[in-house]
Amino acid sequence: MSLKFTFLFALVLSGLTAFSQTTYPKITGYFGIMHPIVTVSSDETNVNFRDYYAVGFPTGINIWKSEKIGFSFEIVPNIKDDEGTDKVNSLLFHPGVLVALGKGYTFVGRAAFESNGRYGFTPVLNKTIIKNQTCSYYVAVPLPVRFGNDHPATFTAGFQFGIAF
Repeated sequence: MSLKFTFLFALVLSGLTAFSQTTYPKITGYFGIMHPIVTVSSDETNVNFRDYYAVGFPTGINIWKSEKIGFSFEIVPNIKDDEGTDKVNSLLFHPGVLVALGKGYTFVGRAAFESNGRYGFTPVLNKTIIKNQTCSYYVAVPLPVRFGNDHPATFTAGFQFGIAF
């Protein structure tokens, strides 16, 4: 009787372990709010909240191929309020590669194509700060570099936070 009980217990335990594992590819979605903090070019340095107010709303899908690597596609409408006039400044198409660094950190290397004629790349360091069964909350530091449209190259440091599900 003891051998049957041990076998049944091991079978149930192995079934629970298999059930709790993540299956890949794994698809997640997210929504966030991104505030550029400072933008530097050869002509000037602009500070958000002082010179103007700009905000982006990154919305995307992550497709994890494995526990360590994945693909992300993000669309970001950017809104700018400058001297009392506000408008959608650009729509950003932002595909990229996800690399899990461990302990809740992820590096995202993104290509950037803006509807206002600018293009470039955006390295992002992301950290999951709260993880629940149904969603996660994250913070990120995007560092966009942009070129084109007869403007000097720019480098921006930003802060992003959001929810993934």
